[in-house]
Amino acid sequence: MTDTRAGERHRTFSWADPTDSAAQLGRRAGLDLLRAMIAGELAAPPVTELIGMGRMTAEEGRVSVEMTAREFHYNPLGTVHGGVLSILLDTAAGCAVHTTLPAGMGYTTMDLNVKFLRPVTVQSGMLRCEGTVIQRGRRTALAEARLTDGSGRLVAHATSSCLLFETTEEDAGPVATTSGSQPGGTPVG
Repeated sequence: MTDTRAGERHRTFSWADPTDSAAQLGRRAGLDLLRAMIAGELAAPPVTELIGMGRMTAEEGRVSVEMTAREFHYNPLGTVHGGVLSILLDTAAGCAVHTTLPAGMGYTTMDLNVKFLRPVTVQSGMLRCEGTVIQRGRRTALAEARLTDGSGRLVAHATSSCLLFETTEEDAGPVATTSGSQPGGTPVG
């Protein structure tokens, strides 16, 4: 019998309870909330630990996130899975929108249109994704995200429409959804 687990690797990660950060929803402006997460005053969403997302920067209308391409991101083809790249794109675009929201407003991703332009592997190095708000109205916002590899080559591009809404006390705290963002705007993308 052949051992198919030869060379098996393991990975362990941990995360902070996301309810404290989610409880800030609607109580802070979006940019203030993201800056508190960047400074370590509030816990980052668990998905950042899951995929190994690194440094984040935020200013009004613009967010960047970084992640080093790793073997545990691979799909059966030996490249980083498109879903992992989509997490980066959704995070950068959605959080860029979040930076424009005042306290009492939340968002959720309505759609994410992704174009993969070249394969990403561990040789791609540090991936950098920058999200920018293109247009923000009262009820919707449009953002784009550009994902580049360690050589500065564009590897993926996305556009995202986000629904904007007023938050209430009931919105505070985590809510299970199937979307990349939680109702109430917890910034995961």
